[in-house]
Amino acid sequence: MDGERRASRPHPARLPRNLENDMKLHPATILAAAVLAAPVFAEENPAPAAVETAEAAPLDVRAAAAIARAKMWLLARQRDDGSFSNPKHPGLTGLALWALAGARHPSDADAIERAGDWLLSKAQPDGGIYQPVPDRAGGGLSTYNTAVCLTALAETGRPDATRAILDARTFLAGAQLTGDDGFAGGFGYASESGDKRYADLNNTMFVMDAMRRSQRYEDNRPAGEKKADLDWAAALAFAESLHNGPGTGDNEGGFAYSPADAKAGTDKAASTNETVVMRSYGSMTYAGLLALVYCDLDRTDPRVRSTLDWAGRHWSLEENPGIGEQGLYFFYDVISRALSAAKVESIPRESADAVDWRAELVEKLLSLQRPDGSFANANGRFWENDPVLVTSYSMIALEFAAGLLK
Repeated sequence: MDGERRASRPHPARLPRNLENDMKLHPATILAAAVLAAPVFAEENPAPAAVETAEAAPLDVRAAAAIARAKMWLLARQRDDGSFSNPKHPGLTGLALWALAGARHPSDADAIERAGDWLLSKAQPDGGIYQPVPDRAGGGLSTYNTAVCLTALAETGRPDATRAILDARTFLAGAQLTGDDGFAGGFGYASESGDKRYADLNNTMFVMDAMRRSQRYEDNRPAGEKKADLDWAAALAFAESLHNGPGTGDNEGGFAYSPADAKAGTDKAASTNETVVMRSYGSMTYAGLLALVYCDLDRTDPRVRSTLDWAGRHWSLEENPGIGEQGLYFFYDVISRALSAAKVESIPRESADAVDWRAELVEKLLSLQRPDGSFANANGRFWENDPVLVTSYSMIALEFAAGLLK
């Protein structure tokens, strides 16, 4: 509660002292960012002249100021133990840590270290990084939380996290489902337990992302210790099973969530046999694109091209196409991650100009940022009623769009 009271007071107008080096921007850009940040920190409702000045500034300057505002709001919500939001789910702290580390502000080193220390304290004997919750279905969502925490710790680059990172990689590799059913090759929220089998593209994408981003740590694995990696061919096969191909009408090229859960509903296929297909939707289509890229498919691959075709036909930042405001900020987050990884600068469209996704995404997020620097989704599906979560998503999206994260 003290954090909430502290955050309600206006913060003095300032940006980190080392922002010039961290953001790799021209000095004039840094000064402009500080000027833009000042009215927001100084008062809840900036004067019209200040707003007009902010809106006229270059986009990179406005993005820098937005990241700084969001960062200060987020830091005010960090607990004394280093954690953020719900401690039962360390991945929430992991997302905040990833956002802070990606902002590249050395003045935040203490906050980043404390968040990392807290994540390391959640490392379990099996190598996962999660909080066991015995009475909850799926326990502590061990696969999801470990993947997010692994990504965040790898982003910090701290050498003393190497052992935990290697153990987390081993844990995730062991959580990949095998067999010959529709879940094989994928990942669920938790590793397989008993007779219950489940996997979805969202968790599979988070694990693939974590394993690729932490791959360099395998060079530090002790001699004689088995290296950890995924069965990438099996992971690709799982992702492909959720990719709508020819004959699926407007769903063609997009991705669905899980063989066990359509999430966006179903359609009859365009083919004459009227096979029921799971509808494609926005965030899963970009998660699918990221999965394809991590399986080493490039833009010449027909599967990647069809995914980008779907993205062009359904381009919108007003909603998560197919499910409205549900998961809207995760949608912004995964757009930026997927298109950055795919090295896509613009999305072609048949009947309109190509989409400059970086500029459009930054403009959209700037329009949604609240005066105190935070972000919020009125639709609470997928935990997005948590402003720490959606502010972290938004910072990460801005950082990828601005080129701070790769």
